[in-house]
Amino acid sequence: MSDDITRAAEVLKGHRESIDRLDAILVYTLGERFKHTQAVGVLKAEHALPPSDPAREETQIARLTDLANRADLDPEFAKKFLNFIIQEVIQHHKQHQS
Repeated sequence: MSDDITRAAEVLKGHRESIDRLDAILVYTLGERFKHTQAVGVLKAEHALPPSDPAREETQIARLTDLANRADLDPEFAKKFLNFIIQEVIQHHKQHQS
């Protein structure tokens, strides 16, 4: 291989190793987040609270949009990601209420 290709392969390897570490962080972070949302779901079920909280969701979306902008992440992607998580959490909360 040429020196340029070898250097590119090493840079690529480094980026992929970083991506793999970040993926692990994301998975563990989501796992921790869902432990807390499960506890919230149980608490809501025990006290007959609704599974969703539109005001909180709106606040969280605004907060995440701000964070995304500061992190140089597409805020629309961040909103879609949070909306996906919120829908999952609501489904879990509904299961606790059954």
